[in-house]
Amino acid sequence: MSVEIFISANFHEARAALVENGVLQELFLERASRRGLISNIYKGRVSRVLPGMQAAFIEIGLERTAFLHASDIFDAHHAETGIEPLRPEGIRALVAEGDDILVQVVKDPLGTKGARLTTFITLPSRYLVYLPQGRGVGVSARIENEAERERLRAAVQGFLETDEPAGFIVRTAAEDASTDALRTDMSYLRKLWEVIRQRGLRTAPGNLVHADLPLHLRILRDLLRPDVDRVLIDQAAAHREMQEFAGTFMPEALPRIELYAEPRSVFELHHVEDEIQKALDRKVPLKSGGYLIIDQTEAMTTIDVNTGAFVGHRNLEETIFRTNLEAAVAIARQVRLRNLGGIIIIDFIDMEEQDHRRQVILALEKVLAADHVKTSISSVSPLGLVEMTRKRTRESLEHLLCAACPTCEGRGFVKTAETVCYEVFREIVRQSRQFECRQLMVLAHQDVIERLLDEESAALGELELAVGKPIRLQTEALYSVDQYDVVLM
Repeated sequence: MSVEIFISANFHEARAALVENGVLQELFLERASRRGLISNIYKGRVSRVLPGMQAAFIEIGLERTAFLHASDIFDAHHAETGIEPLRPEGIRALVAEGDDILVQVVKDPLGTKGARLTTFITLPSRYLVYLPQGRGVGVSARIENEAERERLRAAVQGFLETDEPAGFIVRTAAEDASTDALRTDMSYLRKLWEVIRQRGLRTAPGNLVHADLPLHLRILRDLLRPDVDRVLIDQAAAHREMQEFAGTFMPEALPRIELYAEPRSVFELHHVEDEIQKALDRKVPLKSGGYLIIDQTEAMTTIDVNTGAFVGHRNLEETIFRTNLEAAVAIARQVRLRNLGGIIIIDFIDMEEQDHRRQVILALEKVLAADHVKTSISSVSPLGLVEMTRKRTRESLEHLLCAACPTCEGRGFVKTAETVCYEVFREIVRQSRQFECRQLMVLAHQDVIERLLDEESAALGELELAVGKPIRLQTEALYSVDQYDVVLM
């Protein structure tokens, strides 16, 4: 399988595309005006404690206060050995209003919600994640070879300092890494934490203590696996930074990091721009002739599978099964590409055979296994729906690139010209009864005016006789279809 990473960067925006076998699988976007906050560390101040929610609101210098749940607060007095955080019983025993606290962002502000925080600081490097409040050594579940897991665990444990009050998690990228590379990462992370800790003591509340790496360096740290054939970036300054970063932390990857200097955009050349535009469409066509309909709401995302023009070759059940199998692969890709999070409801076409349902779920699980974001899939419900959840940490692609339509205000529909005509009639009657005037003028969209002059002309004439006043019509080019005014003259 061919895996490539393309990065397009300039002074105001950076975008990175993960492409497998020529098909865009994931897109990462970072803008200078609204950089992501995940992994940033702040010196915060507790503004409110809410015992009923077992949570606190923290001022960290952002537009909205951030949210800290009791389960995300480290309690040094009751900490036990182990990586997993404890779940304390009472928030008031942990924090009080006015307390200063060192926190890390685990979820960007989404919609009207503030950032989600934790005091369980994590510091990632190329091969390891450092847990200042953790204990012991954990190994990524994606490393499946048991012998390799034990080798990595033993290597990291061997480099732990006596009674070291911290823990480490071995990342997937550490598979086959040398012991020297692991020791170098451990040393770097310990020094980094000491710098952050000292800076946190000096920093005033409501200020940033430590920012995560910029996008092009995070891509190297998190996505440059051995199976990635090359990384192309189109900005010389960012390319130099990547070369320096790789030279320090992953020298074996240096030959794969290339500067793209052609006049044509790297995203355009590899059809990434076209795929981004398609990822904003509600309808996703399938090769067989079927299609998906994807709708995002604040509560959940729904995905509907339809056979469309696909008629199959054998029988109806086989046609439905083949369509659902193809849809499962397409859905997994769309979930990653659009960065859909939270609750996702999939309405596959109803299948009669239990074995077919099982195979479709297995196909969906298999493709989603490549997703680095945690997902969980339930079985098919009695209504034939598949419920799944995907961890939501940052805004979806649609929310990053788009805003609600100013005409429909996000509803996804506007009133018909016919409906607006009848509203105009009611408004004319209301105003003519309440106010004295010589005539009335209707200001409306061209479609509404044309309907008033055509299909509704007889009704308009009867209305003029009923109110006893002439009614003039005027087109307003800047009005939307459902916008109008009735003016007394």
